[in-house]
Amino acid sequence: MQTNRLLYNISLLIVLSFFVGTSFSYAQNKKKFVVVLDAGHGGHDPGNLGNGYKEKDIALNIVLGAGKELEKNPDIKVIYTRKTDVFIKLRERAAIANNADADLFVSVHCNAFSNQAHGTETFVLGLHASERNFEVAKKENEVIYLEENYDVHYEGFNPNSPESLIGLTLMQEAYLDQSIQLAHLVESNFANSLKRKSRGVKQAGFWVLHNTYMPSVLIETGFLTYKNEGAYLNSSKGQKDMATAIKDAILKYKKSLDQNIGESVFKFEDPIEDIEASEKEQIIKDVVFKVQIAASSKKLEPKSYNFKGLSDISRDKEGALYKYFYGNTSDLAKAKQLHKTAKNKGYTTSYIVAFKDGKKISVDEALKTSAN
Repeated sequence: MQTNRLLYNISLLIVLSFFVGTSFSYAQNKKKFVVVLDAGHGGHDPGNLGNGYKEKDIALNIVLGAGKELEKNPDIKVIYTRKTDVFIKLRERAAIANNADADLFVSVHCNAFSNQAHGTETFVLGLHASERNFEVAKKENEVIYLEENYDVHYEGFNPNSPESLIGLTLMQEAYLDQSIQLAHLVESNFANSLKRKSRGVKQAGFWVLHNTYMPSVLIETGFLTYKNEGAYLNSSKGQKDMATAIKDAILKYKKSLDQNIGESVFKFEDPIEDIEASEKEQIIKDVVFKVQIAASSKKLEPKSYNFKGLSDISRDKEGALYKYFYGNTSDLAKAKQLHKTAKNKGYTTSYIVAFKDGKKISVDEALKTSAN
């Protein structure tokens, strides 16, 4: 209990620090866009050794490749947590990003599992949505045991305890939308440009993400334990492909900030999409559905000229971000039509959100509400 309180207090202090402008200093001061690239593991920590390949070497090569291309942009400053085969403590990786007042933190890894699982997945910080996500986070967090005095430096954090992860989420909550946006761009590039199997954007409790004060993602580039995927990631072509996809995602993310508005954040789950469409009214009492189309640090007028001609735009402020919504209805069928309209207008990653008594609730919870 004492550990959870300590984690909560630390998290609260860091969330408060967000509001003095650490994350959005790029937009305000026009400084260089600082990207911290973190190659997982290193030195006496090889990471996973699926099929005899070394995660630490593959991750480093991908990071160096992405960084080399990003450095060609005069508006971007790239910082590496490591550029050689050395061991860097988790807390030091986060400190490098924080001390640099970075705009992005991108950590690169390779996955492993006991079955034939394969594909990429990109994580943002959050309570594990499944046992599988928890296991991935636990594996990456257990590197703290390789550090001296880890029990002191990590304030009693236990990688094997789901309860220890609860305090971690508060710290990154203010940056979640932007982290999800970048994660979606990364996974889209893997799936569309490289034709790799994407397992999607997920949430899990990674310590290295929890302790950074900026939008942050952890990329699992594939499973070394899956023979074909391991061989691909261990090849020069595979590493170059992954580096390029990550670089392109970062550049697209930066471009969205330069334009002062990011396209909508990625949905983790959208149960509405699994419901058979119907033209009949599907009124859900006391619930309002809207389509979230964008999230931005800039306050825009909710007018159609700012949103590709869409009308009936509303705006809410959550932390330091403004979120923009299209439509307002208790009719589920109409909400799906609004969603389709938004996607046709170019908001391809828009998604339906639900509100009850003015508070956002999960769509799943909304669907469980009795309908009239």
